[in-house]
Amino acid sequence: MPIYTIAEYRVRTSGVEKVKQAIQEFVPYVKANEPGTRMYEAWQQKDDPTHFVHFFIFEDEAAHTAHSKSDAVKRFEAAYRPELAGGDVVFTDYHLVATNQNTPGE
Repeated sequence: MPIYTIAEYRVRTSGVEKVKQAIQEFVPYVKANEPGTRMYEAWQQKDDPTHFVHFFIFEDEAAHTAHSKSDAVKRFEAAYRPELAGGDVVFTDYHLVATNQNTPGE
């Protein structure tokens, strides 16, 4: 069963560009190397550029685990973690209830 995850965090104003660069390097890695990660999007809040939200869809628990244990995740964490402001990253997992998008198998 797919796992839908949202990660939310804030960074210091001085770290915004560093974190954006790390995201721009990290997401292509995920696309190229994690076939079990169906989607990975990173968003920056329009009226608060220090606030980021990442949205992932993992094929299953194995894909979720593979992602979380990858060296690329460790490198990404090393880039953003020193820039965090107001607490750590908050990860929340969800199950899909409904969508207007095509889903695999349709």
